[in-house]
Amino acid sequence: MRVPSFHPVALMSDLPSRADALALMQEFTLSESLRKHMLAVEAAMRAYASHYGEDPERWGLAGLMHDFDYERYPNDAHAPDAEHPAEGVRMLRSRGYPDDVVTAIMGHAPYTGVARATRMARALFAVDELTGLITATALVKPSRSVHEVDARSVRKKMKDKAFARGVSRDDVVRGAEELDVELDTHIQFVIDAMRANADAIGLAGLPGG
Repeated sequence: MRVPSFHPVALMSDLPSRADALALMQEFTLSESLRKHMLAVEAAMRAYASHYGEDPERWGLAGLMHDFDYERYPNDAHAPDAEHPAEGVRMLRSRGYPDDVVTAIMGHAPYTGVARATRMARALFAVDELTGLITATALVKPSRSVHEVDARSVRKKMKDKAFARGVSRDDVVRGAEELDVELDTHIQFVIDAMRANADAIGLAGLPGG
């Protein structure tokens, strides 16, 4: 299955422009690694939207903005209605972001207690931790390229509990189950989405590699 790369295009009338969303994300997020994580999640969300016949712009917006408030409001206590993602969602609502997008963003953090009632919400949860694991797997390759990563290598790293400790393996597995996709198929699909956008997410590989 070919996974499309994303390009900014005109959005539906009820959606903020991608350019405005990206500017807001970058204003709140100085960390390059966190920015690239959100771009990776956006890529995976756009790919899944196309796969399911949904709107890639809408799904991509949820991916792009799901962690935009994390750096300022990290929420180490996992409060359900304060800091990340609740604080960010309040800001997004005030800026006219549609309900399905902000509800999906709330639902990607299990501690909020917000049900993942839509396929968009389930997809966001399913790709979030997984993109982190795929990125970590790529970065330990000599080439530092996602093009050298496949589902088998990611599954192998999943078994190593010392590797990428911050990635919840349970959430990766649960995400595939909620999306009703076989785990290896899900992993490879997200890898392919990230490969199609390798330059944007900083995983195209080392120069001359």
